[in-house]
Amino acid sequence: MTKIIAYNVREDEQPFVEQWSKEHGVQVDSVSQELHDDTVDLAKGYDGVDFKQRTIITQTPNFYKRLHDYGITQLSARSAGIDTVNLQWAKDNGLRVTNVPSYSPEAVAELALTQALQLIRHIPQFNDRLSRNDYVVLGLRSRELTELTVGIIGVGRIGGTLARIFHALGATVIGNDLRGPREDLRGVLTYVSKEELLKRADVVSVHVWGSTENRHLIGQAEFAQLKPTAFFINDSRGPVVDTQALIDALNAKQLAGAALDVVEDETKIFNQRFEGQTPVDHYNQLKQFTNVLLTPHIAFFTDHAVKNMVMQSLDDTLAIITGGHSDHEFKL
Repeated sequence: MTKIIAYNVREDEQPFVEQWSKEHGVQVDSVSQELHDDTVDLAKGYDGVDFKQRTIITQTPNFYKRLHDYGITQLSARSAGIDTVNLQWAKDNGLRVTNVPSYSPEAVAELALTQALQLIRHIPQFNDRLSRNDYVVLGLRSRELTELTVGIIGVGRIGGTLARIFHALGATVIGNDLRGPREDLRGVLTYVSKEELLKRADVVSVHVWGSTENRHLIGQAEFAQLKPTAFFINDSRGPVVDTQALIDALNAKQLAGAALDVVEDETKIFNQRFEGQTPVDHYNQLKQFTNVLLTPHIAFFTDHAVKNMVMQSLDDTLAIITGGHSDHEFKL
């Protein structure tokens, strides 16, 4: 029987793993560990490898050679991001890498909408007042969406979905993307330069790939261009934003508030519990702002998205190990 090992499987993913296994007549064994140098030996005797994690798999090419020597020919990520994988080292060792590029654009876009509405209506500040038995509303009057311009940096599947939502709700939507305009969004948003977007937008939402090129795409210079009444949202990858620059901008009141589902060094804290402060100083600082809304990387965390991530990644695994093709394979 064909055998697949699935690394770092969460409790909520397991039913979908079992469903896929039964439907395809393929043995899928789940383990809780992430895929690293000290766990790669678990892949011995298997035909395929499925994984999900937020930390770099390895710092040495020998890891990929070991998988090759075990007879593994692919790595299938249960996520959109594959920045944890060295694609060149994988290719050098005959490993084909796939991801799940579109598990649910709606899931991420809906969180960004939720965050934007909470920031616009000053919900974090009102919650802070309520926690102190303060029920005064003065100073926190909101504007309405029809008055606002929403700027989306990265108009791909998620950014495009978010653009349609805000357009339907009556906001003016502008966007910036290196790939240029999308014909299917004609009449939904207007493409502008990143500089114009930052200066005009009342809400800026970032939806770009996590990559070396996009590291600190938003930093001191970009925050300085925002209107002091603007809100900033990052649901892409933590390193896309210079966290210290954001903290400095919030302290200087260069923007009205922020919502972050991802942050730099998040792997040190998310999915863990702490007594007192976290081990990430900039996260502790962000928690002190009453105009900052934080969530622990949950944009993907819906029933549809989790199911799609499991099912699609296992489909791709099976396709490749049986000599087939996947449209989600990365090519160098």
